[in-house]
Amino acid sequence: MRFVLITSMSLLLMSLGAPAAETQKLYRWVDRDGIVHYGDSIPAEYADIERQVINDHGITVDVMRGKKSPEEIAEEKRQEELRVKVELQRRADVALLATYLSIDEIIMHRDRRVELFQAQARVTELYLRNLQRRLEELQTEASGFRPYSEDEDAPMIDPGLVNEMTTTKEAIARHERNLQKFQADEQSIVARFDGDIDRFKALKGVN
Repeated sequence: MRFVLITSMSLLLMSLGAPAAETQKLYRWVDRDGIVHYGDSIPAEYADIERQVINDHGITVDVMRGKKSPEEIAEEKRQEELRVKVELQRRADVALLATYLSIDEIIMHRDRRVELFQAQARVTELYLRNLQRRLEELQTEASGFRPYSEDEDAPMIDPGLVNEMTTTKEAIARHERNLQKFQADEQSIVARFDGDIDRFKALKGVN
């Protein structure tokens, strides 16, 4: 490796121990050709290169990173995401152990939550049966009117009947969505509690 010493007034003052140099930084950096440079400032063409801050004895007192490569940036992001994931898991573990004393407690809590979703689903199913029965009655009534009747002489259906049929269909669709949500929530809560049980076993060393 070749060495090139860039002499400056500040470097000379440092070597003489002049007080003015005590607050002046001296940098050392190696360019892409392996040449070592010294200076009290960094030229623009070397701004993305790592440089060292040295004292008047030539000892490195600080290192200033250069411009990071895309690979370095991606790796730092991955490491930060990993750190956050580990920290979130640690907090979750602390909360889990502080909330439950045994697996039986977790199972009991899970079953209570499941019962709540099942009760909501049963009520919704009851509403749905009543609504579907009412829609059938309305459709039967509407069959005697145009445009549902094949009789050309049948009177035009009353707008109020049409509106009630539409409202009933919308209510049925809404309750069907709610029922699907309750069922999905039940499955989700079971999966979450099963995960808590497995994690609790791992933390406690229980088979």
